[in-house]
Amino acid sequence: MNKRILTLAAFAIGTAAIAHPALAATPEVVEVVEAAAEVAEPATGVVSDGTAYIFNTLLFLIGGFLVMWMAAGFAMLEAGLVRAKNTSTQCLKNIGLYSIAGLMFWVIGYNIAYPFGGEASSALFGMAGTIYPMQDVGAADLDTGYSVASDWFFQMVFCATTASIVSGTLAERIKIVPFFIFVTVLTAVIYPVVVSWEWGGGYLDTEWGFSDFAGSTLVHSTGGWAALVGALILGARSGRYGADGKVNVFPGSNIPLATLGTFILWLGWFGFNGASQLAMGTVGDVSDVSKIFVNTNMAACAGVVVAIILTQVMYKKADVTMALNGALAGLVAITAEPLAPTVGQSIVIGGVGGVIVVFAVPMLDKFKIDDVVGAIPVHLMAGIWGTLIVAWAGDATFLGQLVGVLLTMAWVSIASAAVWFALKYTIGLRPTEEEEMAGMDHVEIGVEAYPEFART
Repeated sequence: MNKRILTLAAFAIGTAAIAHPALAATPEVVEVVEAAAEVAEPATGVVSDGTAYIFNTLLFLIGGFLVMWMAAGFAMLEAGLVRAKNTSTQCLKNIGLYSIAGLMFWVIGYNIAYPFGGEASSALFGMAGTIYPMQDVGAADLDTGYSVASDWFFQMVFCATTASIVSGTLAERIKIVPFFIFVTVLTAVIYPVVVSWEWGGGYLDTEWGFSDFAGSTLVHSTGGWAALVGALILGARSGRYGADGKVNVFPGSNIPLATLGTFILWLGWFGFNGASQLAMGTVGDVSDVSKIFVNTNMAACAGVVVAIILTQVMYKKADVTMALNGALAGLVAITAEPLAPTVGQSIVIGGVGGVIVVFAVPMLDKFKIDDVVGAIPVHLMAGIWGTLIVAWAGDATFLGQLVGVLLTMAWVSIASAAVWFALKYTIGLRPTEEEEMAGMDHVEIGVEAYPEFART
């Protein structure tokens, strides 16, 4: 019998039974009600393969465009924290790196990240046989459980996020061309190799049980190591550190813009972590996505509050930039395992991220490591913390997590150093001191974000 007819019949019988209770006990009524219950029961549990395919694909697509929106968040955060004379350059770098990442992840990156065709492997490096995607990515194959194109898009925006991390650290003193060349190598090879070890079913996954749910190490620490090595090789901005050890403060040009960028990143993170559940075709999956949203949000809240309290206690003034980075550090920290922890554990994990930012930013200055936006404490250090603490809040061993952190450090640092040094001794990384003082907007691209004020 048709499901809709059964449902309507059951409703009609129920209404009649209220008026005439004796009807409810007749065999005919009981038969109709039981039949209606049988056809309705699947709706509370497992859906059809086609419906699951639709929901899973939507999760990838919605999560993907939220993560893509994070590119705007990085752009606004960086544009707000650099000096006015370098704002347009940061905007160009961010839209450029996003586009380069998209192209390189299609040409080669995806095939390195997922070289084993879904099969587990203990290999440290692999390469799929063809440029992705050679087939029609729009074709529906219910066996995959989701659209292949939606999966590729979701993976690509993660790749672009990794490159965004490098941009902020090296702001105000790197030329556009070498930066874009480095991004090309990072997104085509360096990042995909790290991904293959865990999400691609490679060495860390099979040999060490390494767990990184949404990328505290694979995305954020990878970007952080690349940024740290770049900062060491590139050097600090002219005038940042005095001969007597004094740290000269270069205030950002637009704190409201940086705050907007942080909120955009916070919003995008729900796609970053939530869609990393990779399925929304069952009641359990949807419930897990909801829990991930809550844990992600609470970790960020804790990072903000801890950063505000610490800066108020330590400096007698709450620091808005520390609060912004506290939110991001909390988000990075919870990214390695946003599902398994309780809300209380998530608050602790995110709160420690806030602590890391407050203490790590001045520590870098003591070593004369110039990180313009604080990306190294946020993405590298909080990423390491979030990865290691999975042994407490998730299903992993501390040794396995530590091996993942160390292997990522070794590969990304060595590969990044090779590229940075090659660029430094060929085309050069930095503008002249005079060009840097004039501002990258004027020297590199000829478009100033604030032409009335940029040189004041």
